[in-house]
Amino acid sequence: MDQFKRDVQKEKPQLVVGLNRVGVKNIQKIIRIKNNEKENLFYSTIDIFVDLLPQQKGAHMSRFDETITQIIDETIQKKVMVIEDFATYMAEMARKRQHAHRAEVRIKAKYPVEEMAPVSKKKTQKINTIMGRAVSTKNGSRHLVGVETNGMTVCPCAQQMIKEYAEEKLEKEGFTKEQLEKVFKYIPMPSHNQRGTGILMIGSDKKIKAENLVDIVENSMSSKVLDLLKRVDELEIVRKAHLNPRFVEDVVREMVALTIKEFDFLSDDDYFLAKQTNYEGIHSYEVYAERSGTIGEIKKEIEKAENDYINEDYIVSCNNTSTEEWLDSDGGC
Repeated sequence: MDQFKRDVQKEKPQLVVGLNRVGVKNIQKIIRIKNNEKENLFYSTIDIFVDLLPQQKGAHMSRFDETITQIIDETIQKKVMVIEDFATYMAEMARKRQHAHRAEVRIKAKYPVEEMAPVSKKKTQKINTIMGRAVSTKNGSRHLVGVETNGMTVCPCAQQMIKEYAEEKLEKEGFTKEQLEKVFKYIPMPSHNQRGTGILMIGSDKKIKAENLVDIVENSMSSKVLDLLKRVDELEIVRKAHLNPRFVEDVVREMVALTIKEFDFLSDDDYFLAKQTNYEGIHSYEVYAERSGTIGEIKKEIEKAENDYINEDYIVSCNNTSTEEWLDSDGGC
């Protein structure tokens, strides 16, 4: 039976009200995309949504998977795309197939990177995540490209308390301040550590390499982490991390600074999003920090702060564009 009398999805709902997002989440697919000038197969999870008109009962869910499958087939037969273009094309196709005003696609794909231990030079593998997010409307499309990777941080507060405690005890044992300064210069004080996950996403028409984003995230933490470490490597990573203590807030601010420095070609209208989650070692909770906004907004804020123009009335969330606002700005209402 190929034909049915009723298309229930097109019927009028009992309550006539529109929905912001309707679609499917966590679709697992093997996709073929380009990363670092190479074409590879990636294990990915995909979320795909459209907005739903008030007078329409439901979306045709099978069409979402049909859209994804069609694009996967096209990338096998035709030119392979980078993940942000893949997400944009998928959003455009979904919007047209569902007759929607707005469509959104989010893709996460895991990929391996060969790493080398800092001292022993042993080779090991690290798994990073590359991400693409795109919004399409009849007026245009915009996308974000980003990465997620792990590292470690060392708590500056606890380290300072240990240092002050050590100074007091050692001074009572006869050590001079000059001697203590020399000791603390070469021997970092202990502190509690956190393994952290950093996310950095950029919205721009210019091409952004995933490996450059990974470098920024890793360099924003106290140290990177690796699976294979010999004892000399473990010593080096712990030593380096404790010489570079950072709060979760420091990590996000460092991502801001490094992005502006390394990607000086970004325009004021391009977009920045950074998130950091640290998994506490001595607490049962996680700590989190985030910053988003256009490059122009962030640069302006930094300039104002350097010239003491920012006062207590400044509110970050009110003075910066949200991710949704930026993605929709080429095709909003």
